Amino acid sequence: MKKRVVVTGIGAITPIGNTVSDFWSNAKSGMCGIDYIKSFNTENSKVKIAAEIKGFDPMDFFSRKQANRLDRFSQIGVVAAREAYCNAGLDKADIDKNRLGVSMGNGVGGIITIVEETQKLLNGGMNMVSPLLIPKSLPNILSGNISIEFEAKGISNTVVTACAAGTNSIGEAFRAIQYEDADIMISGASEACITPLMIAGFTNLNALSLKNDISRASIPFDMERDGFVIGEGAGILILEELEHALKRGARIYCELAGYGFTSDAYHLTSPAPEGEGAARAMNLAIENAGIEPKDISYINAHGTSTHYNDKFETQAVKTVFKEHAYKIPISSTKSMIGHLLGASGAVEAISCIKALEENYIHGTTGYKVKDGECDLDYTVSEGRSLDVQYTLSNSFGFGGHNASVIFKKW
Repeated sequence: MKKRVVVTGIGAITPIGNTVSDFWSNAKSGMCGIDYIKSFNTENSKVKIAAEIKGFDPMDFFSRKQANRLDRFSQIGVVAAREAYCNAGLDKADIDKNRLGVSMGNGVGGIITIVEETQKLLNGGMNMVSPLLIPKSLPNILSGNISIEFEAKGISNTVVTACAAGTNSIGEAFRAIQYEDADIMISGASEACITPLMIAGFTNLNALSLKNDISRASIPFDMERDGFVIGEGAGILILEELEHALKRGARIYCELAGYGFTSDAYHLTSPAPEGEGAARAMNLAIENAGIEPKDISYINAHGTSTHYNDKFETQAVKTVFKEHAYKIPISSTKSMIGHLLGASGAVEAISCIKALEENYIHGTTGYKVKDGECDLDYTVSEGRSLDVQYTLSNSFGFGGHNASVIFKKW
């Protein structure tokens, strides 16, 4: 019999708050974390806005030597993991570190370091490249850094499935505990890639919004949407086997009940028509949770603010839930924090967890113009109080990766 898995700790650094408390408070108020880019000169860029983290100074958390050895995605990931670890009471708990594992996700790894070191190579030659290039930029290095930080000697895993990575990392950690490969998993994702290279790449792919209007750029499901706004951040969950959590007297936020993961096998960047792969992922998660579609109280959508994603995700929800689809409130956290790429699903999972805890769902900020093809209940403008029993979180990534997780009220 598979083990039950609960959430006992959460941590976050986002464009609208550098702790879970600040993030959730600002999400409930509908704060928009999108602004003009401060980290580089955008004079030659068509896109001039992004959702950057505010007020994060690595020197507040690391020695200079430590900070210099970590790419920004590792810095914010480790700090968010510290919050989650302490929030779960693990800093004071007597646990078997051989049964403590790590499962992290990201989309591009240490791209800031790669860009900086490439510039050194071009300007000064091969001898100018730092020996830290590789250990700072590898996609798996966040899992390594977190394992070292907490002496986690169990599973150390990295999931790189583009924008589904955060959800996949949580799902894979869930399975590791279900099948008794770990007692506790530090799971989630981190991403920090607001650089000229990434902005240029996504712009030339016609993926980013070109509005440069802070309040009307990331507008999921709105008729006037024209692309996503890139963001940065980290979300970390402490997942724990139920009996292990009860035995140590841990606070339990909710139960992680289901996980589904599929591939479109269709196109490098476009979702499959009518969201066929996304619908299968949702159905698998519902089946895995042992519930019926009608049991879902709330959906945190992938909701990127791109034309095809929002259209096909809407169609996928209708495929899965049929007429009940019109009765399920949906919202997109990306309307406030932009698209955190590989980290988006991890932060959005926290939105689902807090919704269960407080019986409150945040709104989809900035929505104004109805799209006839997107005609579900997107919780526009303001959040609402709601009896939340099961939440479903969706993430879809380039390459056709689809992942869904279901959380259940404790």
